[in-house]
Amino acid sequence: MASPGMMNKKRLLAFLSAVTLLFFVLFGRLGYIQLVQAQWLQEKAADQWTRDLAVSAKRGDIQDRNGNILAQSASADTVVVRPSQIKDVDYTADKLSEILEMDRDEVMQKLTKDASEVWLKRQVESEQADAIRQLNLSGVVFTEDSKRYYPRGNFLSQVLGFCSVDGQGQEGLELKLNKYLAGTDGRIVAETDTKGREMPYSVSQYIAPQDGYDVTLTIDYVIQSFVEKAMEDALVKYNAKAIQCVVMDPQTGEVLAMGNKPDFDLNDPPRDDLDTLKALSRNSCVVDVYEPGSTFKIVTTASALELGVTSTDAHFNCPGYAMVDGEKIKCWRSYNPHGDQTLAQAVQNSCNPAFVALALAMGKENFYDMIYNFGFGSTTGLDFTGEAGGIVRAEKYVKNVDLARIGFGQSIAVSPMQLITAVSAVANGGNLMKPYLVKSMTDNEGNVVEETTPTVVRQVISSQTSDTMRQILEDAVTNGSKNAYAAGYRVAGKTGTAQKYVDGKIDNTKHVASFVGFAPADDPKICVLFIVDEATGVPSDFGGTLAAPYARQIIEDTLKYMKVKPQYKEGEGQGDALVAVPNLVGKSSEDARKALEDVGLVMSADGTGASVTEQDLPEGTEVAKGATVNVILGEPSPPAGDTAVQVPDVTGKTPEEANVILTTYGLQLLPRGNGVAVAQSHSPGTTVTIGTQIAVDFRE
Repeated sequence: MASPGMMNKKRLLAFLSAVTLLFFVLFGRLGYIQLVQAQWLQEKAADQWTRDLAVSAKRGDIQDRNGNILAQSASADTVVVRPSQIKDVDYTADKLSEILEMDRDEVMQKLTKDASEVWLKRQVESEQADAIRQLNLSGVVFTEDSKRYYPRGNFLSQVLGFCSVDGQGQEGLELKLNKYLAGTDGRIVAETDTKGREMPYSVSQYIAPQDGYDVTLTIDYVIQSFVEKAMEDALVKYNAKAIQCVVMDPQTGEVLAMGNKPDFDLNDPPRDDLDTLKALSRNSCVVDVYEPGSTFKIVTTASALELGVTSTDAHFNCPGYAMVDGEKIKCWRSYNPHGDQTLAQAVQNSCNPAFVALALAMGKENFYDMIYNFGFGSTTGLDFTGEAGGIVRAEKYVKNVDLARIGFGQSIAVSPMQLITAVSAVANGGNLMKPYLVKSMTDNEGNVVEETTPTVVRQVISSQTSDTMRQILEDAVTNGSKNAYAAGYRVAGKTGTAQKYVDGKIDNTKHVASFVGFAPADDPKICVLFIVDEATGVPSDFGGTLAAPYARQIIEDTLKYMKVKPQYKEGEGQGDALVAVPNLVGKSSEDARKALEDVGLVMSADGTGASVTEQDLPEGTEVAKGATVNVILGEPSPPAGDTAVQVPDVTGKTPEEANVILTTYGLQLLPRGNGVAVAQSHSPGTTVTIGTQIAVDFRE
């Protein structure tokens, strides 16, 4: 039997062992917390005693080559609720759901959510934010957000694209340039108590956002206006499936205008119908391909001249068809064959047998080399998403009959961008230029951070071949496609009427009518491609009938806008004097038309209102006589006979809201800055003459 002393020693040893074990357990747990869980616990603690709100960076503006704003971001309020601070949940839910036009159950769910802060609704209208502020609701605060705004609605819609509600680019240039436009968001970090309330004398940290770059495009707003007007008119007049148009500077590759119809208002894209949104968002000028038809004969002719297999002295006989590998290929005028014709006449007549002969004379290898050199079968490198490379059948599978059809624009598919780039090379002396849309990018201090300059991809044809082609194509307009002829200007070009396929078979009832041309022929300043897809209810759907007249109007208006003086032939009359565009805003439709006629200009109007609310050419712009000035007619207008109005108050309004208010009064907005209006050049109530420009300062 152990002695009492021994028993005490054992108890003491057991106790010490237990204490030691407990110590090691506690020490191990402490080490685990400090070494393994430290970061997680720190983050959890920081989340409990701090509130972290994002501060949106200002997305960069997109503007045309002359500084006209095409897309910009304005400050907008986002409603944030702090559930723990709300005193009367039912009252708050009633008021917020009513003002914000939200479902009450949805609002209630967010007001009672177990979180320190919940975003209730983003980018609310200024009137809604003001109404909520006046209620002074506990637990309801605002944070600054940014909303994308497109001053011209559906102007250049597929090119510009649009953003998500989070301000991220989803389509077009907004997507392509998102990393440059978006900038970097900032943050506001503040200390709070357990209920999310900001503590007195707490430390707050503000990390400023870095604004995105402003982007300047090669697009010219005025030329784009000519294109938009022509496309909309053609779409309605011909009840067409679609219209595409591209205008390019053939010397540099700069895209001066680009458009697709139908389109949509960029400020209100149909997000609830994804199929419609996807269809209307496609920039078919870049991402889609089609059989070019006779417009491709420009490439065939230039290639044959460059390879030396033909000349301007060559003659071609048209019996109404051509036989290739036992297959009969008809001329479009097989009922009345062209007979003997020169090369220039074959182009004017768009005679298929002549181009069959040229394609076969070049041979598969040589012709394919020229096709690839002109850029077909690969993308042009345009700074835009989803560019198509076209469809060029693999050379090893091409038979003589296939080569013959390629010669007149069948059995090959191209994008409009590829075609106009190739034709520009024919016009400019033989250089294939890399087309581009982005001219430059600048930071918020005005420093140029990136600039695009013209790039020659390669020389495709010699300057001598280019000179010959310019003359041939000018003759084709003067003596052939007369609907494209503009009095006073040397226009060169070619029409096309291409077939379409339905379920893999040619549908003879559906065609793509087009015209591609450039002017002046001796010194090209612009190249225009105009496409009418599936016109219906028309007696003739040829390119010369449908597309050429609109291309001519765009060429004529653009050259006059560029102040290229007409060179009238004998009997065409004079008209090369420049005249100043008068102010039309606020005038009735009849008065505006007369004011333009008095100085030798023509008016083209959109809208159904009683008076002019906008004009595309500003007052004082000098243009050649005969130029067209596009105007928008709107309502309401000042009472008849009024020559003066009182300036309205636009402070606190966005640029879009201010523009609507001022144009309603017959006044013009001269915006300065971004955000909301903080000051205006004329005090509210000041009496001014209709048409006066009101300078408005906008601040973030």
